[in-house]
Amino acid sequence: MEAISHAGTVLGVLAKDGVVLAAEKKVTGKLLDLTSAKEGGYGGSGEKIFLLNSNVVAGVAGITADANSLVNFARQAAQKHLFLYNEDIPVELLAQRLCDLKQGYTQYGGLRPFGVSLLYAGYDPHYEFQLYHSDPSGNYSGWKATCIGANSGTAQSLLKQEYNEDMGVEDAVGLVLRVMSKTMDSTTLGSEKLEFATLTVDPITKAPKAKIYKPAEIDALLQKHDLGKKDEDAEMRTV
Repeated sequence: MEAISHAGTVLGVLAKDGVVLAAEKKVTGKLLDLTSAKEGGYGGSGEKIFLLNSNVVAGVAGITADANSLVNFARQAAQKHLFLYNEDIPVELLAQRLCDLKQGYTQYGGLRPFGVSLLYAGYDPHYEFQLYHSDPSGNYSGWKATCIGANSGTAQSLLKQEYNEDMGVEDAVGLVLRVMSKTMDSTTLGSEKLEFATLTVDPITKAPKAKIYKPAEIDALLQKHDLGKKDEDAEMRTV
């Protein structure tokens, strides 16, 4: 739990037509090779936000090495379900599968628990959009909006004030970015510090559509909401 409280903030908000996840990246440096994040498949740096299945995206806070192990387990569980029943795994069932594994690691000697909390943003046709949170003990709970990681107390109080059950994805994106801008350690929001994902449903095929934003898309989104970096050179010229 201590590792989680020092980890980068992960924030999830449930809207009536989608789910929004945002995460603060802690591992940054000028010498990091981020070409795969810029040009790779789903986007994201593979540090905070992961695609578990076509209908579930997860954000992690805590020990990233532990998270990688759990993400692989969750992906296998999702594919086994798909193979057996020819349908995407229900979101809560996937959370339960992971929590069963986590709980097992709390009750045997010689093993330490997984030092990671997860936020699961998912969709299934029966319960539609859902947001779950699980912690190292194996407990999990459903939320309308929640936050894990550093400064989660501040973020929770902001979410309590501003969250509205009738909000759509666009409003939820704005809310998530506003809260992140107030809780992150960094003074400026930028793609090198932020990961972002949304889960919506295609209006025609009714299939869940997960989107993990690439760095350029995150910067464009921040500019749209007036939260991106200001062009200091341009400001100097105008002065």
